[in-house]
Amino acid sequence: MHLTIIGCGDAFGSGGRYNTCFMLETAKATLLVDCGASSMTALNAQKIDANRIDAVVLSHLHGDHFGGLPFLLLHAQFLAKREKPLTIAGPPGTRERVDTLLEACFPKSKTGIKWRFQWQVVEIGVGIETDVLGHTVRTAEVIHQSGAPSTALRIGDGSKTFAYSGDTEWTDALIPIARDADLFICECYAFAGSKMTGHISWEILKARLGELHAKRIMITHMNDTMLAKTGDAKAEGVLVAEDGLALAI
Repeated sequence: MHLTIIGCGDAFGSGGRYNTCFMLETAKATLLVDCGASSMTALNAQKIDANRIDAVVLSHLHGDHFGGLPFLLLHAQFLAKREKPLTIAGPPGTRERVDTLLEACFPKSKTGIKWRFQWQVVEIGVGIETDVLGHTVRTAEVIHQSGAPSTALRIGDGSKTFAYSGDTEWTDALIPIARDADLFICECYAFAGSKMTGHISWEILKARLGELHAKRIMITHMNDTMLAKTGDAKAEGVLVAEDGLALAI
């Protein structure tokens, strides 16, 4: 399993970072985990052929995590001349929200186009282990209002396990998601704040690191206050996400 960080920014591009988008490559398929609004631009900036992507797995339905889908789909249709199928998997409500987003961004793109490739939306029941192109995907609902269940993700290819918090306040639901994962990526929006609505600060996460029991932990989705203090996380042995960073899991 190999990770490339396409984007690791917050909703507002703090530090000039692209919206959240992680690319996982395994022997079975290439997956995007989240596809924020700037993801197509970020893929092009990193010279990554979007036709390599077999599936997109979504943590939740905010624009900085799924808003890139219309651009990914229409790029595949009109520029990349995609022929192989694409699977989009996300929490309950994904199918309707993707259709609504497509119509809002590009009217009649869902019904007025004769698609040259097949694409489907699969909804993952919270807590129900689901197969996505040979990968086991398990989710847990977290604390982050998005108009549908917001989830943390645990993805396994039979050999390695990738885990991701999505966006959330601290919740004990993260503990089984992270446990024994080869890499757990956790949002860490701000440096300080003992109670944040919908997000985790380093002040909160640092006190909980010992409960996670992941083999490696990386922080992502940082605002300017956290970006200025990443050295504090590195001092605790925590990895810090960077756009374009690639590593074996």
